[in-house]
Amino acid sequence: MTGDHQTLALLLFSAFVAVTLGITTWVSRHRHGSAEEFYAGGRLFSPMENGFAIAGDYMSAASFLGISGLIALFGYDGMLYSVGFLVAWLVVLFLVAELVRNCGRFTLADVVAARMSERPVRIAAGTSSVTVSVLYLVAQMVGAGSLVALLLGGTSEAAQSWTVIAVGALMVIYVSLGGMRATTWIQIVKAVLLLCGTIALTVLVLVRFHGDFDQLLLTAAERSGHGQSFLAPGLKYGGDWTARLDFISLGLALVLGTAGLPHILSRFYTVPTARAARRSVVWSIGLIGGFYLMTIVLGFGAAAIVGPEAVRGSNAAGNTAVPLLALDLGGGAGSTGGTVLFAIVAAVAFATILAVVAGITLASSASVAHDLYASLRRRRAKPRSEVAVARTAAVGIGVIAIALGLLARDLNVAFLVGLAFAVAASANLPVLLYSLFWRGFTTRGAVWSVYGGLLPAMALVLLSPVVSGSPESLFPGVDFQYFPLQNPGLVSIPLGFVAGWLGTVTSAEVADEAKHAETEVRSLTGAGAV
Repeated sequence: MTGDHQTLALLLFSAFVAVTLGITTWVSRHRHGSAEEFYAGGRLFSPMENGFAIAGDYMSAASFLGISGLIALFGYDGMLYSVGFLVAWLVVLFLVAELVRNCGRFTLADVVAARMSERPVRIAAGTSSVTVSVLYLVAQMVGAGSLVALLLGGTSEAAQSWTVIAVGALMVIYVSLGGMRATTWIQIVKAVLLLCGTIALTVLVLVRFHGDFDQLLLTAAERSGHGQSFLAPGLKYGGDWTARLDFISLGLALVLGTAGLPHILSRFYTVPTARAARRSVVWSIGLIGGFYLMTIVLGFGAAAIVGPEAVRGSNAAGNTAVPLLALDLGGGAGSTGGTVLFAIVAAVAFATILAVVAGITLASSASVAHDLYASLRRRRAKPRSEVAVARTAAVGIGVIAIALGLLARDLNVAFLVGLAFAVAASANLPVLLYSLFWRGFTTRGAVWSVYGGLLPAMALVLLSPVVSGSPESLFPGVDFQYFPLQNPGLVSIPLGFVAGWLGTVTSAEVADEAKHAETEVRSLTGAGAV
């Protein structure tokens, strides 16, 4: 890329950073230091504000960069991510949002621990939440690295690494200084910017083809080198039984994983009532639905206008398809329009990454402080010391995410998020649903459910083609691949449910009927909710 691209993109990105740091500083001066303020923003946000913030949290680098890249490379099969990410919100709306808001306080563990022995349940749920959050953070770091490589012409690995470190440092500042209130406003600003940028690109793609979507698809198929098979299922997940099972596994993970994501669940505590939580989900479904429909246009637009070979040449995983599309739509390399549009898209993508990592880091540091630290201490932690631990945890989580992000920089960001969704669906969703709906569920069942989904999911990822055994793996030089699927969801999600059932039926503990009745009434009516 030319110096103009770099300069303009960095100026725009610097402006976003300046605005968000200003928000964080302003919020930090007006905070009260309470746990409720830090974890839930004082529960002062309206449904519309929270809906925009949820959309901002959910529309990550995986959505903007990864999905469009997968569609540009694999056509129809890449659309599975768009459909899966959107359909998942129906599970959240009908099964989780209102009940979680009524039963919990700050984290997933609050919901489960309401009718169980707190200590083992909080340790299990906290461990799972931190694991899912770190996996999700890695995807955002990889997206940041891909963007910088494109900005600098792919020549400077040192600059790429330093940018990942800078993103990590900024997210720690946002979380430790501003807490949930600053993070929420950063999400809202980012959601508006991302939607405006996506709408502009979608309109330009459709104008290029005179509004004829059929022509767009036909041109994409022609340039793909695969002909009509580009528009049919099977290019990535077709052929042998392994690929087809991978397709089913990924679909399960995407549809069921959202309801187990810690940073999404924590959003429901930032509104004053359960009704507001439900309304905020309706807002977010509208915003997210429109966005994912546009990613389909952008993906096929990149295939038709830029071409899969150029996309793959810039980044093997396809993470730079949208910035390259913006460059072409603006008039091509060297043109003023191309430079401006590319810079805007790169800056919006950077803003997306920063906002999402702030939200995830806050959720995971809350799990460390509110669940793990508070449970491991013999005496109950004071709210102020708990918040101090959360701020320290943000630093540690940031360091881990940076290190893993540098290691996984050649993997597609949407694919990496798919792994995080699989772990969330395996470890968090079973224990959440059992706690809300099974009268006889016990503490042993809760602990077994979390570890029975988490440990197999992580083990299967380590033994899969993602880590070793193929040229695209994290460690291509070694081979300890014994599990053929890239996504573990097909095996690990049922294991999480089975482990929870087995732990409960083999437990000597008798489920507390009174606590279940109390939880049921609270979850359905909101009586007694915080």
